[in-house]
Amino acid sequence: MNSWIHQIEGTGAWAPWLFLALFIAASALMIWRLEAMSDRGFEGTVLGTLIMPYCSGVGNLVFAFVLGRKGGPGAEVMTNALVNNVTNMTLLIGLPAVIWGLSVMPAAKSRTRKRTNQKEHQINRLSLLLTLTAVLFFTGAVWALARDGRLDFGDGLVLVGLFLFWQCFHVFDVLKSNVRQNKSFNWMLPVDLALLGVGAVGTYLSIEWLVDWLSGIRTGFIRAENMGWLSGWLMVLPNALLALYYGWRGNPEVVYASQVGDGHICIPLCVGIFALYHPLAVPAVFQTGMFVLAGATVVHFACVIVFGGLPRFMGWLMMAAYGFFLYQGLLR
Repeated sequence: MNSWIHQIEGTGAWAPWLFLALFIAASALMIWRLEAMSDRGFEGTVLGTLIMPYCSGVGNLVFAFVLGRKGGPGAEVMTNALVNNVTNMTLLIGLPAVIWGLSVMPAAKSRTRKRTNQKEHQINRLSLLLTLTAVLFFTGAVWALARDGRLDFGDGLVLVGLFLFWQCFHVFDVLKSNVRQNKSFNWMLPVDLALLGVGAVGTYLSIEWLVDWLSGIRTGFIRAENMGWLSGWLMVLPNALLALYYGWRGNPEVVYASQVGDGHICIPLCVGIFALYHPLAVPAVFQTGMFVLAGATVVHFACVIVFGGLPRFMGWLMMAAYGFFLYQGLLR
């Protein structure tokens, strides 16, 4: 593996682009296997809440682990998490809503289909509301623990514990659903998980190299001081692919749940993991990010209850909120 990495490094100026291509290819591999898993015990909002977040958020996990192991700046981990979550909850939900519409309670096309699909849509909406509620709790927990300007080891234990409890809840929910439907996991599940592991390794190698490379740059916009922003945008690319792909396919419940569920990987898990290594100081954009993230979550919750999804005009509002976040964090 090391010789293979050295060969890429030997390409000189092409090396960053090749490692970036490796990151995108690894993400594409995981998304491909997710599609294969969608009918094998993980469907709809469960797929988006339980499996997709790990695949689209593995880059953020690797970033937190690498910086924690190397003793990197914790503020960049928090910035990475905020950029990821705010982009998910505003731009990557708002854009599909503007293009295709985003309703987890679509109007039935016929009476025959109405009775068949109505129950499934109602379950999807309830699952989505529960996931949005978790976003508020996790965001509030991070805000409360970081009011003194930092997160320490004890805070990290609390945040990681909250995330593990949330995931255990969903694992048992999947198992109960399979028992009710008399379903079992397909024999291909271990193969799919193994391929997801290959994608995770590719992600780890690419992120570790890119972090080391960026740490040595001190001038220009692409430099170490902007590592949190740059890594956040890079690692949100898999989420963008998921949002656009499933929006085009007409699976709004997966678009919604995948973007919302991915946020749990960053907040609380990634910031909690780094806090277990070193105390984490909050960046200047922390309060703005918390405000936009909590506000967007409340708007999504209200829209799902009232409209059954995010209307197109609210999609424009979500994208405007993302512009506000960028203005406050980068331009001021």
